[in-house]
Formats: sequence, structure tokens, C-alpha cells
Amino acid sequence: MRVIYKLENVDTIAKEIINNVKSKTIFFYGNMGTGKTTLIKSIVKCLGSKDEVSSPTFSIVNEYETENQIIYHFDLYRINDLEEAYNFGIEDYLFSNKWILIEWPELIEHIVPEHDSINITLRDDNSRILELKCKPNLTEKTC
Repeated sequence: MRVIYKLENVDTIAKEIINNVKSKTIFFYGNMGTGKTTLIKSIVKCLGSKDEVSSPTFSIVNEYETENQIIYHFDLYRINDLEEAYNFGIEDYLFSNKWILIEWPELIEHIVPEHDSINITLRDDNSRILELKCKPNLTEKTC
């Protein structure tokens, strides 16, 4: 899936993502300031959470609740190596069958065989290009 959107349409894009992903684990790629956290806020809201969503840059992980599920939001920007991720229990989260939304996933991407990826690119007119790729069962395909 590839779409161009403006921030005022982020809720519509979030709903499309939820309807098109193959995995509950989603990696978010994009430069600083492209809108990864803004998109995640909208996805969390669309999944039914009323919790305040913020970037977990310093806490590493934030947990949000809905009526019947938990959503984990990671920001791995400050993680220096895979050992740090193992030390805070990343594997327990990854295999929890919960929604897992991860910003800056580069250090752990090779240990998570089933995930979808979103790449966001900021354009000169402040719109975004979003590309969603699904990678279930180790076979990459476009959603």
C-alpha cells in the first residue's frame, strides 16, 4: 500500500493501516520529524484506546489500554545494541500477541520474522508518502 496524505487526514490513514496490516507488529521508519509518533497516536486511538499517547523516547516503551487489549509503543532511538533490547525484555513483548508499534526498529528487525513495515517520507509541501509493506512468514510482499 502506498499513499500520499496530509496530517489532517492521519485518522483516515490509520484506519486504512489497521485494515490492511497482516501482523500486529509494525515497524515505523522515517527521518526525525516525518510524523511517526503522530501516526501511531492515531492508530492507538483507532484501536480504541482513550489513553494519552506520547513518544516513549526516554521510557523506551509506553503501554496503552483498550477495553480488551494492550498496545505497546516502543521508541528504540536511544538503544545502542541488541543486548540492551534483550535486557529490558523485548522478546517478552514481541511474542505477546499484542499490538506492537516500534519506532526506530533497525537494531531488532532481524530477530522479528513476522512484522509489517511503514516507511514515511516528508515531502516539500508537508504531505507524507506512506509505504506499507507486509512481511509475514518471512516472505516479503506489498500489502
